[in-house]
Amino acid sequence: MSFTLAIVGRPNVGKSTLFNRLVGKRLALVDDQPGVTRDLREGAAKLGDLRFTVIDTAGLEEVTDDSLQGRMRRLTERAVDMADICLFMVDARTGITPTDEMFADILRKRSSHVILAANKAEGRSTDGGVLDAYSLGLGEPVRLSAEHGEGMDELYHMLRPLSDAFEEREEEDAPETDLDVADDDTDTPEDFTPSAKRPLQVAVIGRPNAGKSTLINKILGEDRLLTGPEAGITRDSISLSMTWLGTPTRIFDTAGMRKKARVVDKVEKLSVADGLRAVRFAEVVVVLLDAAIPFEQQDLRIADFAETEGRAVVVAVNKWDLEDDKQDKLKALRTGFEKLLPQLKGAPLVTISAKTGKGLDRLHAAVLRAHEVWNRRVPTARLNLWLAAMVEAHPPPAPGGRRIKLRYMTQAKTRPPGFVVMCSNPEDLPASYSRYLVNGLRDSFDMPGTPIRMFMRSQSDKNPYKGRKKAPPSKLRKHLQGRKAD
Repeated sequence: MSFTLAIVGRPNVGKSTLFNRLVGKRLALVDDQPGVTRDLREGAAKLGDLRFTVIDTAGLEEVTDDSLQGRMRRLTERAVDMADICLFMVDARTGITPTDEMFADILRKRSSHVILAANKAEGRSTDGGVLDAYSLGLGEPVRLSAEHGEGMDELYHMLRPLSDAFEEREEEDAPETDLDVADDDTDTPEDFTPSAKRPLQVAVIGRPNAGKSTLINKILGEDRLLTGPEAGITRDSISLSMTWLGTPTRIFDTAGMRKKARVVDKVEKLSVADGLRAVRFAEVVVVLLDAAIPFEQQDLRIADFAETEGRAVVVAVNKWDLEDDKQDKLKALRTGFEKLLPQLKGAPLVTISAKTGKGLDRLHAAVLRAHEVWNRRVPTARLNLWLAAMVEAHPPPAPGGRRIKLRYMTQAKTRPPGFVVMCSNPEDLPASYSRYLVNGLRDSFDMPGTPIRMFMRSQSDKNPYKGRKKAPPSKLRKHLQGRKAD
């Protein structure tokens, strides 16, 4: 999905009808009665060769209090802030109303990309309403009939250049991962040292109220992000560029992630999805824990997600200033970390206080260390000497009486490190032996904590002539055989 499109407008202008047409299913309720849609509804949209996320919103009304309509309006405004593009729909039959004019002013201030659509524009009788839409100052309106599918081509041509721009932006922002390694070990590996042009990208994730925004404010040296004792203040992912102790850095603050079963609010669902997206744009992920309640089930899920995405992981335990018995607590934390997150064995575990700033220098050093290991490359010659020693110390199993042979090993990728082992019968090699090799790589080549990918590939050692029919004897051979018989 290259971008997010939010459909906004007054009640009963056809937003849900267009939403259903874009997703190709009747997901949203549609009725002539205004105000049917109350929550945000998200779907995977398809328009020609475009693939994007579309959000159906509640009708905008001139209400700002805490009533149902007021809460619905705030929910819609949040969707406007989070979406890449807003499709502002008006009713071509009714014409432009004062409410449309007011919301057009709001969209001009809150959204950088607004497309104006005049819906229900079937026939010439609606020409007047389409022409009135120009008065909103949002450019040329797209003439639509969401119910009959008219005007979809015009909408496509409006979205196409914006989609290309968002794809280019994502390519620039996304870090290079799974990079192929050249076969020639004499080549100098590419330098990924953080620079102003290519800053170190760090995402801070964790449960609500763990102190993520407070930590980033302390790193910045100013109260840039909203903080407080209430959980769930941060809603959308915010990226900030800075120089952190001399390192050019782009850091992402994310919304707190609760258990999926507890996430019922639509805005929170969007916030969590935005946070997961930030992890994919990061190179190093800082999993922030609360020292009072560390390693809850959700903490483990968050850390496992970062490892699954192939990102370098640093575990930071916040609110360390509130702990009394620090030595025993730290010992318990390390024991629990090794037991509950074996896939991140050796990852840095740093104790910090986001409120006082204590330990932030250690966190910075741990992040740089994790980034360096994430980019590490091991020469093929050293790998194969190591593999021979590992096989000699603990030979692979012999299913069916035939021992699996590990012949050759090379590093195929970096960011994170990925290794290929050529062997016989890779499908019979148990996962426990692959873990044995991965743990050996961590210890022997100093790669603690970083995700390591291990691929087993088949290398045939069969006799190429096995199974072929015996060739008929030549005339000379027949002659010689006849002389021997005589």
